Amino acid sequence: MKICEVYKTAESEGKEKHVPQMEIMRGQGKGGKDIVRVVVGKEVPHPNLVEHHIVWAQLVGVKQNGMVIELGKVNFTPVYTDPVADFHVNLSDLRSLIATEYCNIHGLWENSVDL
Repeated sequence: MKICEVYKTAESEGKEKHVPQMEIMRGQGKGGKDIVRVVVGKEVPHPNLVEHHIVWAQLVGVKQNGMVIELGKVNFTPVYTDPVADFHVNLSDLRSLIATEYCNIHGLWENSVDL
């Protein structure tokens, strides 16, 4: 099995909203950087219980030449931390972003956006 066969997308979405959504705010970050906000459960909140929660979210960028860059990863603590993360990044030479997240019950989920 390959890792791409494990990731679920919007087409797999069930009752709870697992697909990580990205909001891009250009030039609004520290030092004029861009902010990419990754939110899990934007429309319908995802459960945030010890027995069912989002464990982490990750953001990667794909450069114009195809090179993949890990932009950051955030771990969440159930009950205490909502699955929302802001990444202050320079998007100028990126062609796309990929957000991934892991639900402790429903597995790996991904979403991408072309810039």
